[in-house]
Amino acid sequence: MTQTNNQDILETTVSTRRVFDGLILHIDHITNRLPNGKLADREVARHVGASAVVPVDEAGNVYLVRQFRAPIDRVLLEVPAGKLDFKGEDRLLAAKRELEEETGLTARSWTHLTDIVTTPGFSDELISLYLARDLVAGQSHPDDDEFLNLVKVPLAELVAMIARGEVTDAKTICAVLLADRAVNG
Repeated sequence: MTQTNNQDILETTVSTRRVFDGLILHIDHITNRLPNGKLADREVARHVGASAVVPVDEAGNVYLVRQFRAPIDRVLLEVPAGKLDFKGEDRLLAAKRELEEETGLTARSWTHLTDIVTTPGFSDELISLYLARDLVAGQSHPDDDEFLNLVKVPLAELVAMIARGEVTDAKTICAVLLADRAVNG
């Protein structure tokens, strides 16, 4: 891939106006100056960010959660994850907290896999993805509004489930495929 100068496609923000403050999202209307000099309105969902974890045990099993997701009105199979408690929170500490809350597991070994932007067409959400190994069992303690079922799936089977379209959560797909590469080369 060749490096290119992106100056000819950059937009410049002219104004920003907060139009909604919600529990999870804040919505800004921004006006940008386009490279051709014209103005364009953008709607941006601001999100504090999140961390997600692929916990893999010594036998090669991944611990996942099944949970109902109201925006799509169905249950999804996902890696343990959760939003940051505040902007700027240490993402690894958030990952450790979410792993223990949702699964009861802690890990002695952590690898940062990557950071992903989930929907850059309208949101600034960034999720940090981690691989957790050398797991230690404990007691889960999900949030009061969180109802989860813990599921253990061999990593190879989980990769096959992704390929068959049985796992549709984007952060889970990205995290599991990167974890598989880290674990299996």
